[in-house]
Amino acid sequence: MNTLIEVAEKFVINFLNEKLDNSFVYHNLAHTQRVVEKANELAELSQLDDTQKNTLKLATWFHDTGYTKGIENHEVESVIIATNFLKEYNVSDDDIKSVCDLILATKMDYKNPKNQLEKIIRDADCAHIGSKNYIDIAELLRKEWELKCDKTLTEDEWLEDNINFLSTKHRFYTNEASSLWDKGKGKNLSQLLKMQKKLKLESSKLKHKKEELKFKKNKVVLPERGIETMFRVALRNHITLSDIADTKANILLSVNAIIISLVLSNLVSKLDNPSNDYLIWPTVIFTGFTVTSIVLSVLATRPNVTKGKFTKQDVANKKVNLLFFGNFHKMKLDEFEWAMHEMMQDRDYLYGSLTKDLYFLGLVLNTKYNLLRTTYTVFMIGIIISVISFAVAFKIQGRV
Repeated sequence: MNTLIEVAEKFVINFLNEKLDNSFVYHNLAHTQRVVEKANELAELSQLDDTQKNTLKLATWFHDTGYTKGIENHEVESVIIATNFLKEYNVSDDDIKSVCDLILATKMDYKNPKNQLEKIIRDADCAHIGSKNYIDIAELLRKEWELKCDKTLTEDEWLEDNINFLSTKHRFYTNEASSLWDKGKGKNLSQLLKMQKKLKLESSKLKHKKEELKFKKNKVVLPERGIETMFRVALRNHITLSDIADTKANILLSVNAIIISLVLSNLVSKLDNPSNDYLIWPTVIFTGFTVTSIVLSVLATRPNVTKGKFTKQDVANKKVNLLFFGNFHKMKLDEFEWAMHEMMQDRDYLYGSLTKDLYFLGLVLNTKYNLLRTTYTVFMIGIIISVISFAVAFKIQGRV
C-alpha cells in the first residue's frame, strides 16, 4: 500500500502540473500538499490504523484533481479521476468507495461528517484558517475568484466575507484540530476585525475629506486640470501669434521708412530740374504705395484701449471680462480685488471670462492678420507697379 501512495503522489503532482490552469492560484498543487501534510498530522494524533491512514492519504492527494475539469462539481470529477487511477492498480471496490466518500466529504455544503476520517479531511482542508499565513493564503483565494469566477469583491466585502466564515460558518470537527488551530483561528479573526475597523475608519475619513473638498469647491471652484491646460495653451498660442504679427508689421514699417527716406533724399531733389520731369509720376506712384504700406503697418500694430471701468452691476451680470487690462486699468485696487474674488467664487463666470479673453484675442488677431495681408499685398503690387512705371518713363525719355 505504501508503494501505491508513492505512485499516487507522483501521479497527482504530474497531473496537476500538466493539466491544471495557472489561474488556479489557490486550489493548486501547493494547496493539495498542504492538505496532505495537515491530514497526516491529524492522523498521527488521532491514532488511526494503517488502513485508515492510507485511505486518508489517497483521498487528500486526489481531492482537488477535479479542478482540472473546472470549478463546478469538481469533487465529482475528482472522484472519477481517483477511481480510474485506483482501478488501474487493482484496488478493491470497497477501498475505492472509501476514498471517494472522503473526497465528496470536502464539499462546502457537506455539514455533518459521518466518521473520524471525514472529520479529519475537512479539518485538514481548512487548516490554513489557523495558520500565521492565513491572510496571504486567503488573498490567493480572492484572486482565484477574480480570475476564474469573475467575482470581484471590494476590500470591505472581502473582510466581511472572511469574518462571517470564520465566526459563523466554520468549525473544526476533531479535538486534535481544535487544539492545534483554534488559537490561531481566533488570532486571525481578531486581525480581520482590526483590519475591518481600520478600513471603516479610513473610509469615514475619506468620506469626510470628500465632503470637505466638495464644500471647498462650492466655496471657491478651481478649474479642472484639463480645462486649465487647454486655456493656458490656447492663450499662449494666441499671444505668440500676436507677437509674430507685430514683428511682421514692424519689418514692413522699417523697410518702407527706409524707402521713403531714400526717395526723399535722392529722387525728390532732382525733380526741380525740367529734364527730370519724366520721373515725377513714377516717383509719386512709388511714394504713394510706400506711404500706404506704412499707414497699414501702423494700423496693424496700433493698440486699442477701452474705457477701463466697470460697475458692480457689470460684475453681477457677468458682463465684464476682468482678465483684460483694458477693462479695469482705471479702477481702484479694492474694487478690482472685490470683482476678482466674486469671479473666482463663480465657476461659470471664471470660465466665461477665460473664454471671452480667448475670443477677443482671436478678434484682434483676425484684424492684425487681415491688415498685414493687405499691407503685404499693397507693398508687393506697389513695388511691381513702381518698377514698371520707372521702366516705362526711362524708355519714353530715351525715345525723346
